[in-house]
Amino acid sequence: MEAAGGLLARARPRRAEAVRLRKRRSVLYGAPGGRRGGGPPGESPWLVALAVALRGLNCALVQTSFVPDEYWQSLEVAHRMVFNYGYLTWEWENGLRGYSYPLIFASIYKVLQLLAKDDVQLLIWVPRLVQALLAAFADVKLYSLVRHLENAETAKWVYFCQLCSWFTWYSCTRTLTNTMETLLTIFALSYYPIKGSKMGSSCKYLTLIAFAIVIRPTAVIPWIPLVFNHFWQEQKKADLILHNCIPVGLVTVGTSLIIDRVFFGKAPKRYRIFLMAVIWTVLVYSMLSHKEFRFIYPVLPFCMVFCGYSLKHLKACKKSAASFLLLSNLLPALYTGLIHQRGSLDVMSHVQQLCNNSYQSQASIFIMMPCHSTPFYSHVHCPLKMRFLQCPPDLTGNKSYIDEADLFYSNPLAWLNEEFYNDTLLPSHLIFFSVLEQEISSFLALKDYEKSATVFHTHVPQGRVGSHIYVYRKKLK
Repeated sequence: MEAAGGLLARARPRRAEAVRLRKRRSVLYGAPGGRRGGGPPGESPWLVALAVALRGLNCALVQTSFVPDEYWQSLEVAHRMVFNYGYLTWEWENGLRGYSYPLIFASIYKVLQLLAKDDVQLLIWVPRLVQALLAAFADVKLYSLVRHLENAETAKWVYFCQLCSWFTWYSCTRTLTNTMETLLTIFALSYYPIKGSKMGSSCKYLTLIAFAIVIRPTAVIPWIPLVFNHFWQEQKKADLILHNCIPVGLVTVGTSLIIDRVFFGKAPKRYRIFLMAVIWTVLVYSMLSHKEFRFIYPVLPFCMVFCGYSLKHLKACKKSAASFLLLSNLLPALYTGLIHQRGSLDVMSHVQQLCNNSYQSQASIFIMMPCHSTPFYSHVHCPLKMRFLQCPPDLTGNKSYIDEADLFYSNPLAWLNEEFYNDTLLPSHLIFFSVLEQEISSFLALKDYEKSATVFHTHVPQGRVGSHIYVYRKKLK
């Protein structure tokens, strides 16, 4: 065989050399031994099991709320789709959202319904466990990508950085569109041709990006420089105007860049396009009026590559740096996952109790909090009469428009007296943040309400958000 190979090499030296060069250029798709790692199926079962176990623990230790969208743009919509009752926010009423992402959870709910297992705790936790499973596969995919780009040691450090990230811990098991975008970013990134050679799986690359855009159109932003680079390198200018992207934490991005600068000096030349994607995404979102950390979550995997690469090449104090990275992220991960803003979820357990007694038909709930502060029927799963302060934007161009929530907070006492001028209209239970109690105390006393529960929410109350959530119920006569 070797002799035959030598004759072929001498007979067609240019063609053989060309083939070898193409093989070297296809760094992303060429793996040692001729095998391209395809993610979880191509990795050690022990690594996959470890990743699943860690993200399962991650899911169990995140018992707080982050933003309303993790319920109102996913679970609440899914609950309405399957069980035919619930509430859709103004975006859905006006056709401004797509059902692709909620459909995932609606499918889960439907299976539970068909199995007669649609218990409220399963409705809450099964979607999060599915999200945790996807996050685990994404972790393994990121490890696989770096292992084939660099080596096993660098991949281990990247995986270590991924696990140490407190914001990833805080976000990756939540039912946010941003979370799904981030996972899809990792999967799509593993098929991205860094050196511009032909993609090993064009179908997967384009499908993953397209799916992310369907879930959230702004996912296109981080992929603009990447796809432009691909177009520039690609001889066949295929239609790659489908992209993927969004969210991270500005602090996490900044920290990753600082670590890269201090410990390594610069970004490896091959990965500068990743750095450009991060900078581009942060700049774009910095110019928008509506800014949240979660919007740049999808570029966090790019930062993990730099962070892990820098740790791997650190010549001194590597263990100290790794320990600092782990400990500095551990405390925020535990605090934000177990303590900060947990009241929005804990208070729903008090509402659930109203479903389990004969009082259900007479019970009614009014949530007097900034709109969408709590989940709704997806975390109650019984047709209680519930209401909350609404805040849909005006789509008619009325400059004097004020939404219900702002109108309420402009003068809560006057609003309540006007809204409930007749005692027959009064809800049986009121739920509100502690900062509101003193201002409406006269209304509570006059209408015979008594405090039935106090739920901790946060150590850092701000504006309309208090440190605790109070549940008041009307006294039984």
